[in-house]
Amino acid sequence: MKRRHFLSRTSALGVVGSASSSLVQAAESDDALKVEALIRSPLVVMAPRRDGVELIWAVSRLSRGRIEWTGPNGESGQAHTDGFGFYPQSDTVLRIRLDGLKPDTEYTVRSVTEAIDGDAEIAISEWRQFRTLAGLERDHASFVVWNDTHIHDETIRRLYELTPKADFQLWNGDTCNNWKDESLFVPVLLNSGGCDLTAKQPLFLTMGNHDVRGKYAFEMPRYYATPSGRAYWAMRHGPLAAIFMNTGEDKPDDHPSFEGRVSFSRFREEQAAWLKEVIETPEIKDAPFRVLFCHIPMRLNEEVIVEDYDLKGKNFDFYARSSRELWHESLVKWGAQVVISGHMHQEEWVEPNDQFPYAQIVGGGPKPEQARYIHGEIRHGKLTVRLHNLENQVTIEKSFLALG
Repeated sequence: MKRRHFLSRTSALGVVGSASSSLVQAAESDDALKVEALIRSPLVVMAPRRDGVELIWAVSRLSRGRIEWTGPNGESGQAHTDGFGFYPQSDTVLRIRLDGLKPDTEYTVRSVTEAIDGDAEIAISEWRQFRTLAGLERDHASFVVWNDTHIHDETIRRLYELTPKADFQLWNGDTCNNWKDESLFVPVLLNSGGCDLTAKQPLFLTMGNHDVRGKYAFEMPRYYATPSGRAYWAMRHGPLAAIFMNTGEDKPDDHPSFEGRVSFSRFREEQAAWLKEVIETPEIKDAPFRVLFCHIPMRLNEEVIVEDYDLKGKNFDFYARSSRELWHESLVKWGAQVVISGHMHQEEWVEPNDQFPYAQIVGGGPKPEQARYIHGEIRHGKLTVRLHNLENQVTIEKSFLALG
């Protein structure tokens, strides 16, 4: 995507201040490239909640930023204070948490970026619409999931074209191969495949095993947001209770390939303790539909226990054995209906049974023949989950009835 694409389409949906007209004039002048150079990505709407979202965008040099917003009844405001009282500032990525909004309501936002190092510049993004998550009274919901895109831009562009509008989208791990270079973060996470990823709906992101690889992987949390500020969280959206968890790596923490960078054994235990508590909160406990999202599957039809994790990394866990040992009891107690995962680069349906009363859906991969988008929709007391290939054909369709 050219920078011009996401900066020059300023909408007449609403105007806060007088900068909108000046941006249009700049985009039509010879000075437009100078304005555009300050912003390096679209405005990305992440981590939706009932009362807000988090906005993230990339910049080319030291800048400060603010968010301007308008609501459906003429209300408007700005957000420009971080948790320590500063104006948000950075020379790589700006992010602002927007709070105090109403549930299930459509808002319009834009970013205003001011260079504070070198020549004075101001860049104003296009207006962007999003809808906050809904309260318990809503009886319908929808979501879309991608898995395992691994920087395959053609696959990402095709998925983007086909993905329908939904209440939220989840990028469910393995956005990359490994973070070997800091320059990868912006094009991969904020402008993947040159696509304006949140033009249709707000985005959640869960980390996969490849997202925690590479010497710069620890920097990834700077470039995406979660509602909890951690790599796991739970939320209620209308009839849907969703839990998002981090299955970590597919090999033990002490595997030589990690060079001492990961500590997932303890992190899984931390999540297990949290899970026991969160499933007892009324909004999560009593939801009509209950879904777990995680990158590595909890279950497979054929499960191989790996005993020898070779040094080259060819032997690894195809299912999240370590996570399941810690989380299974809580998932059963909660009444989880289905787990939605990736990791395998092939699709799979695993039936629930007496030992594992939750079903498992797996789908997605970087190659066109592997790629899937997963569309979930709750209507008329039923959750239907469909996997679509890049021909937009439904390859798996499963339904779940509301719990009493």
